[in-house]
Amino acid sequence: MQTDVPFIVAIPARYGSTRLPGKPLLPIAGEPMVVHVARRARTAGATDVVVATDDGRIEAALAGSGVRVVMTRADHASGSDRLAEVARTLGWPDDAIVVNLQGDEPLAPASGIRAVAQALVEDDAPMATLATPLATSEELFDPNCVKLVRRADGRALYFSRAPLPWPRDAFARSRDALPPEVPFVRHIGIYAYRAGFLRRFTTLAPTPLERCESLEQLRALEHGHAIAVRIAPEPFPAGVDTPEDLARVERFLTDR
Repeated sequence: MQTDVPFIVAIPARYGSTRLPGKPLLPIAGEPMVVHVARRARTAGATDVVVATDDGRIEAALAGSGVRVVMTRADHASGSDRLAEVARTLGWPDDAIVVNLQGDEPLAPASGIRAVAQALVEDDAPMATLATPLATSEELFDPNCVKLVRRADGRALYFSRAPLPWPRDAFARSRDALPPEVPFVRHIGIYAYRAGFLRRFTTLAPTPLERCESLEQLRALEHGHAIAVRIAPEPFPAGVDTPEDLARVERFLTDR
């Protein structure tokens, strides 16, 4: 997939992490994880790659890489807040497409990064994200796996940690397998925004459903803003949250 419209990839990279302190700097195949993420962004064809961080050690790790680093405040509640500060600092035009690629996604496929940017080219929604079909009932009932349902035009209706949708008759018989006719999809946590909306989004008041589900994207829906959703063109490997994840990514890149 190609997009004819320029897009920026912005990577929030916070040094502090409860489970993996210093996560952006953890070595994978001899390089800090954040370097791998930035390389994925470049491979996708981004016109600019910016790492937003609150720690000088991350800035130092990217020295000489050609990736722009913007130092931000340390008290941001989310990656979106951190990127909104960058959007204000760098003065991105309101219509610029900004892809929020998490700093713990060293295996993010270039096609997926392009696809979420392309979604804003094709749709006048101010925000876009990706999804992928659910494969197992275990995923559907896992609260760490975020599910979503879409409108007929591909925009998001709702995101939830709960099983969604609920095939009443099929699940009355058994919950061991997914009914094949039901469009179960899992959310992939990559976003694209118009820069003007990114700045505005972080000024919106947090909402009841956002707090209930601990899902920031529900704030946009509750305030009446559309989110375009596209199915990822290829598998989107899980990011790094645990030492086991780190070992998995290390094995993958070493084998490559």
